[in-house]
Amino acid sequence: MDSKTVRDHISFSEEKMQKNALFDSPRLFFDAYCLLPGQSQKVHAHEDSDKVYYVLEGAGRFTIGDEEQDLSQGYAVIARAGESHGVRNESGENLVLLVTMAPRPS
Repeated sequence: MDSKTVRDHISFSEEKMQKNALFDSPRLFFDAYCLLPGQSQKVHAHEDSDKVYYVLEGAGRFTIGDEEQDLSQGYAVIARAGESHGVRNESGENLVLLVTMAPRPS
C-alpha cells in the first residue's frame, strides 16, 4: 500500500508557491500547494481536466470562471475542464491546499 503523511509534504518557499507531490500517475496527480501570504497561482485553464482544491489550512481567494470567493479550512471547490481557475493568499496566514486533477494534463 502506498500511503503518505500529508504533514510531511507541507513546505513553503519565499520565492513562490510550492507544489509538493503526494501521488502522481499517468491519470491524475494529488499535491499539497503551499502559499505564504501574498503568493498566488495565476488564473489559467486546462481544457480536458477537472481540478479540485481542498483547503487544509488557512484561507484563500479562489477564482473559478467569472466568480471569486474566499474559502477557508474544510472547504473544497472544483474547476471543471476548460474553466479558468486560480488562487491567491491575501490573508496574513499560511495557506495549504490539497489539489487533485484528472485526467492528468499532458
